[in-house]
Amino acid sequence: MISGFFVSFRRVMFSPVRSSRRPLEYFMKSSSLFRGYQQANVVVLPTSLADDFESFCYNNPAPLPLLYRSQSGETSCVPVAKNADIRTDIAQYCVYEEGRLVKTISSLQSFSSQSRTGSEQHSPLADMVTFYLGCSFGFEGKLKEAGIPVRNVEQGKNISMYRTAVGCVPRGVFSCPLVVTMRPVPAGFLDAVVEVTHQNPLAHGAPVHVGDPALLGIKELSKPDYGDPVEFQPGDVPVFWACGVTSVEAILSSKPALAFSHSPGCMFLTDIPDSPSPSNNMNPDLKLTPLCFQVTQNPLLYSLVSKAAAGKIRQLEQIIGDDPGQRGIRNLFAQDELLRSCLALSHASSVAITTGFPTHYMHSPPDETDGPPGAIAIATMLLSLGKQVTLLTDSRAVEMNRALVEEAVRTAGVLKAAIPLVTFEDRGADSALHFLCAHGDPSKPRFDHLVAIERSGRAQDGNYYNMRGVNIKHLVDPIDDLFIAAQSIPGVTTTGIGDGGNELGMGKVKEKVKSLMPKGDLIACDVAADSAVTAGVSNWGGYAVACGLYLLHTCPSHQRYLRKGLGLEPLASNQQLQDWRSNLPSVQKEEVFLKTLVRFGIRSGKTGNLAMEVDGLTFHPTHSDMISRLLEMTLGSTTQNPPDC
Repeated sequence: MISGFFVSFRRVMFSPVRSSRRPLEYFMKSSSLFRGYQQANVVVLPTSLADDFESFCYNNPAPLPLLYRSQSGETSCVPVAKNADIRTDIAQYCVYEEGRLVKTISSLQSFSSQSRTGSEQHSPLADMVTFYLGCSFGFEGKLKEAGIPVRNVEQGKNISMYRTAVGCVPRGVFSCPLVVTMRPVPAGFLDAVVEVTHQNPLAHGAPVHVGDPALLGIKELSKPDYGDPVEFQPGDVPVFWACGVTSVEAILSSKPALAFSHSPGCMFLTDIPDSPSPSNNMNPDLKLTPLCFQVTQNPLLYSLVSKAAAGKIRQLEQIIGDDPGQRGIRNLFAQDELLRSCLALSHASSVAITTGFPTHYMHSPPDETDGPPGAIAIATMLLSLGKQVTLLTDSRAVEMNRALVEEAVRTAGVLKAAIPLVTFEDRGADSALHFLCAHGDPSKPRFDHLVAIERSGRAQDGNYYNMRGVNIKHLVDPIDDLFIAAQSIPGVTTTGIGDGGNELGMGKVKEKVKSLMPKGDLIACDVAADSAVTAGVSNWGGYAVACGLYLLHTCPSHQRYLRKGLGLEPLASNQQLQDWRSNLPSVQKEEVFLKTLVRFGIRSGKTGNLAMEVDGLTFHPTHSDMISRLLEMTLGSTTQNPPDC
């Protein structure tokens, strides 16, 4: 019988032939030869396991994109390849017995012939179901067309495949680790490679990880579990896609009496084009096309977010840059600091937040109304997303902040739940390391992200200055040391949010502060954060972070990346969405909390007024309008539907 490959491919290159048999070496290069059509992984299982495996595929769509499930005993697959015969149309098959690979063969015909067992005729394939699953070889031709180097093809090698420490969603008897392919990609091509592969969900879609393989539990790239090692060129970044060889791991773990698969690298070629047509319901929404952003350097980690969601977060960043106080804060602006901060927080699991600027050193308490509202807004959104949150405060302010947290939980749902308060004291050279890491071990950090919002930052001379240039060092604990120590702890990232340049974390833009801000040479913070979010009022930066986190967690492209392509959509239930919305900042909640701060004797930063204002700007209309604008950008004109991202 003429194979699916020849029916499709001979129209371009070959004359008609009778036999469907091809030499092994012909298929071992299939990733580079068979452009224009989807290639498929193949699994053949006993009929009794077929329903469980189909459910396993649907619950793990990135590694196991199901193209076709055959009927029991069916050896053809007309919907994916006309005139194909699964018994002969793969160059090399693997045979498994009781979950063990026992041999490789070039044909399954011997398993379809009738053999007599006792008085009955028996054909093993007659009671088996074949699953055809998408393969990443299906997008390599498109990568080449886009001018993106495909290193394994350049080197004439099979793709590298690795067993990860990430578990698939189990179904029935099937439970196994995710398998991924890895391709070295030049850093300058990351956005392009993500866009090209996102457009082909039948071939595993966009990457599920970009960066350090150890984050997937892969110890050595030079020792793949399947396929060949592929050499890197200078500037290459490891990019990982979910892989259909996950199905082989499913066979090994479920231990069926008899099963078959393709041999990794020897694919089945379909008649399905390698790019969905515009009318195809598998054609991805272009608004969901991801962009790739670096999150950390040590370990190297990139993240994905849709163009739509990134666009909204960039709009949030522009909105909070309004400068009604005319401080010149736009001089410090750098695009995507907010987005990178939100991405780092989205990947984090345990976050410490610090605030407190004792600018009113002549009053008790000396703190201002800018900072605590933004810190609480970030904290409550992080809590609603399942993160651990700790509030880091000055020892002089512990009791006041504890009372504020209790009041925020009790009043109007300002804070979702109580959070622990901690202080930091400098007790020696390794104090910061021991505070951040269990037993001072950098491999065991207690927090993976630190946020400072409107927190007095250490200047170059070691002092702490308010905007008037007054030294307030005696009121500030050395929390800056933690941000400095975090720079050398793998996996710990930092955010600084400020509106003047003298706040902790603004060291990232200190040269601009020194040259462009009043008294900049004196007051500029010398301690940098990984992300420096600038805003007309620091609270606004906190509100924007909360909104940005909401946008990321309602962004299918980002959530798919966080989940490594595993799990069913929708990724968030209606109840989850409602909980996230309810924990966004609102005019009502922020007004209530500002009243609480005033009642505690906390004053406006610029004027020192004990009134409903922040940095000399009254809550109505300035701050209330800002909150409304941020919510409108985040939720659209209605809060009844999730944002389109």
